[in-house]
Amino acid sequence: MIPKSKHINPFDKIPGSGNLAKPKWLLLFFAGVGLIALILGKLEIAGAGLVIAIIFGSAFLNVLFKNPVIGFYTAIGLNFVILGSLRYIKTELPIGFATDGIMILTFLAIIFSRFRERVDWSPAFRTITVLAIVWLAYFIFQIANPEAVMIEPWIAGRGIGFYFLFFVILTFMLINTNKRLDTFLYVWGIFSILGTLKGIMQLVFGPDYAEQAWLDAGASITHVLFGKLRIFSFYSDAGQFGGNQGYAGVVFIIYAMAKKGWPKVFFLTVGILGIYGMLISGTRGSIAVPFAGFMTFFVLKKNIKVLGAGFFFVILMFVFFKYTMIGNGNAQIRRMRTGFDSNNPSLIVRKENQRKLKVYLASRPFGGGIGHAGDKAQRFLPHAFLSNVATDSWYVMIWAEQGVVGLTLHLFILFFVAGMASFKIMFRIRDPITKIKMSALIAGMVGIMAASYGNGVLGQHPTSLLIYASMALISHPEIFERSKEELDAEEAKLLPA
Repeated sequence: MIPKSKHINPFDKIPGSGNLAKPKWLLLFFAGVGLIALILGKLEIAGAGLVIAIIFGSAFLNVLFKNPVIGFYTAIGLNFVILGSLRYIKTELPIGFATDGIMILTFLAIIFSRFRERVDWSPAFRTITVLAIVWLAYFIFQIANPEAVMIEPWIAGRGIGFYFLFFVILTFMLINTNKRLDTFLYVWGIFSILGTLKGIMQLVFGPDYAEQAWLDAGASITHVLFGKLRIFSFYSDAGQFGGNQGYAGVVFIIYAMAKKGWPKVFFLTVGILGIYGMLISGTRGSIAVPFAGFMTFFVLKKNIKVLGAGFFFVILMFVFFKYTMIGNGNAQIRRMRTGFDSNNPSLIVRKENQRKLKVYLASRPFGGGIGHAGDKAQRFLPHAFLSNVATDSWYVMIWAEQGVVGLTLHLFILFFVAGMASFKIMFRIRDPITKIKMSALIAGMVGIMAASYGNGVLGQHPTSLLIYASMALISHPEIFERSKEELDAEEAKLLPA
C-alpha cells in the first residue's frame, strides 16, 4: 500500500513564504516591521544598534540552544576582551554581568537541548565539583563575616566563588571529546595571538586614544616606568597580560608535541608569541610561569635525562637573570631581571604590607570580607584599613579577604587538583597523546599558581576561566584517552617484525 504522504502533489505544497499570506503571519510581520520602525524613529543611531543587537542576539541564541558548547567557547572569548573593552565603551550598564549571563544561558541551553529527556548530570559529579561546592559555601558564608560592612563588594567579587563551580560543571558537561578539547585550545590560542599582536602595536606605535585616556586617568603610575610603557594589550592590565601570555606559552608549546602538520605550527606559534608577549609586558612575576611550568612538565615526563636537561636549562635561565647583566640594554629584560633582586624596593614594600596584614588578620581568621581589600575596594570603602594596603599577590588578597581559613582551603584545592592530576598522568594514563595534552594543562596551571604569589593573576579575567576549565579537564583525563584496542594496535606497530 502506498503511504498517504506519497499522494501529496508537490505543487500543492505551500512554501515558507506562502505562510505570509495567512492573516496570523501577516499581522506578525507588519507588527515586527512597525516595532523596528518605532525603535529607529525614537532612538535613531542607538535604535539601529539595538535592532542589530536583537537580530544577532536572536541568531546567537538559536545556535546556542541547538549546540550548548557554543556558550562555553563564547565565555572563553568574552573573558579575554570584556575588561579591556571598558576603555572604549562608556556605559552605565553592568557589563561585568555578561559572563554571568553567558553561563546562565549555557546551562539553559543544556537543559532545553534535551528538553524531552532528563539531562544526565552525572559527568559533572566529580571530586573537584564537591571541592568547588565547599568553596562556594565558604564564599557565601562570608556574607555573615562581621568584618564585612557592605554587600556590594561581595557582589562585585562573586566570580571568586560562583565561576569556579559553574565553569567546572560546564566543562565536564560540554568538553568531553578530544575534538572539543582541541577546539577549546584553538579559541584560547586565537585570542592569545590577537593579544600579542595588539601588544606589539602598543610597543611599536604607542597606545591609542582610549588606552591613553586610561593611562592619563591614573594607570600610568604602574604602567609607565622610567619612561617605558608596560604593555597591557586589550587585557585589564600589564600583570594579567604578562601572566596569561606566559600561561599560553607553556601550555601551547607543550601541547604542540601532541600535534602534527599545520596544527603543530599553530600551537607552536601561539606558544612562542605567548612567551614574547610575557616579555614585553614588563611583568616580573610572570617569569615564574615558564620556570615553574616547564619544570613541572619535565617531572611529569618521568625521564631522568629530560628532567636533568630541563633542570639545567632552568638553572641557566636563573643565572642569566640573577647573576649577569647580559641584555640589560633591553628594557623588558632589565625589568624582568629586577624580579630576581631580593633588595628590590618593590619587594621590600610588599613584605612590609604583608607584615601589616599579618598583625591585622591575627584576630580575624575569616578575613576582612570579600571585596574589602586592595585598590579595588577603594570605590566602596576608600578610608578602610584593608582598602589602603596593596595586596599585589593573589594569595595575599585571598588571605586579606577570607582569612587564614579561606587561604588554607584555597591552597588545598589547588594543590589537591594539581597533585591528583599529576599522579594520574604519571601512573594511570597509558595514552602518550593524552599524557602530553594533560601535562600541558597541568604545567600551565602550576605556572600560574607560582606567578600568583607575586601577582593577582589566577582569579582574574581571562585566566580564571582558563584555570577552572583546566582543573576540570585534568582531574578526569580518562575521558580523552584512546581505547585499549587503539593503544595496543599502536604499540604493535612499534614492535620489531
